[in-house]
Amino acid sequence: MHSNYSHSISPSKVIRGEKAWINGKELVPLITKRPLFLGRSFSTRKIRLDLIEDLKNKNLNAIPAELEYDCCQKDLDRIYKIAKQNNCDGIIGAGGGKVLDAGKLIADRLSIPCITIPLSASTCAGWTALANIYSSDGAFIKDKVLKRCPDLLIFDYNIIREAPSQTLSSGIADALAKWYEASLSSSSSTDGLVQQAVQMARVLRDQLFIDGLDAIKNPGSDSWVRVAEGCALTAGLIGGIGGEKCRTAFAHPIHNGLTQLRFRQKALHGEIVGVGILIQLHLEEVHSKNLLANQAKEQLMKFLCKINTPISIESLGLKDISNSEIKKACEFVLKSNNGINDLPFTLDQKQLHKAMLKFKTTENILGRYNLTRGKQ
Repeated sequence: MHSNYSHSISPSKVIRGEKAWINGKELVPLITKRPLFLGRSFSTRKIRLDLIEDLKNKNLNAIPAELEYDCCQKDLDRIYKIAKQNNCDGIIGAGGGKVLDAGKLIADRLSIPCITIPLSASTCAGWTALANIYSSDGAFIKDKVLKRCPDLLIFDYNIIREAPSQTLSSGIADALAKWYEASLSSSSSTDGLVQQAVQMARVLRDQLFIDGLDAIKNPGSDSWVRVAEGCALTAGLIGGIGGEKCRTAFAHPIHNGLTQLRFRQKALHGEIVGVGILIQLHLEEVHSKNLLANQAKEQLMKFLCKINTPISIESLGLKDISNSEIKKACEFVLKSNNGINDLPFTLDQKQLHKAMLKFKTTENILGRYNLTRGKQ
């Protein structure tokens, strides 16, 4: 007898293309008349002001608000009050993953529509009915499943191209995790939708390997379109179709553990996830005697070096980190239990700590695998 499953598969409407905003803004008044317009980064402020001005020309009174931190409860409560006090009937989030998550969380809490406008292709947060909540210091606390995906996602190539290339590299690493995590946690699933989502993740991985480097070098190319949409759109669709059993195995829990530590300069979400994938593959190799995992690890490492994405804990902004601090991250990973139950092997803190030490410093990794040093 099959259980019942609930899926939030996609936004109600997605508009993508070179001038997606021009078409998308026509739909905004049909969804909200008095939106709260949420952003964060100083570097994207001009883009946001231009978008708000366009909405004013549509006779919409957009109330601007900005996050101060990484989508933390303090920020969420403050912006919730702003939305309530201004009688906002919708939320528009324009920014990276944490801004989009915050917008979705506030809209969910108020039971009002949500519109997402990604300003980079660094995550699939603009697509999903999920959000991560962090502390004001940027430490992961928990994720939350929302009532539904956004009502409208506007993915404008011209806007996304203005983002630093590092955000696309990070998005590639995050999207690659869909295959490495889903294939580990769901490969034995008999659920047809899960099986199909896993195969979509494999196709996405292949596309990113083929087009990733060209996309970063040539943002005007077809490769860029395929990669940017793969990171921001397809990755979200895979999670929606596959459901919770197809979302995480170990790379994301390792990300969550590492965010508990003090960063000199915090890496992007996908960069931390990328290192998490390497540690996951190493654990597969050691605990399942999986030679394919070893080959996959070397292939991925070489690719991450090509696209200038970190391959060690140290290169994530955690230089001179102590072994005891890495133990602290391990404790969080195993305590959080997010996805770890789906691993095909058991794992204790000592084993995890040993695996993470293998990826502590870049020099050791470069020497061990004879890799060319990029940004590392």
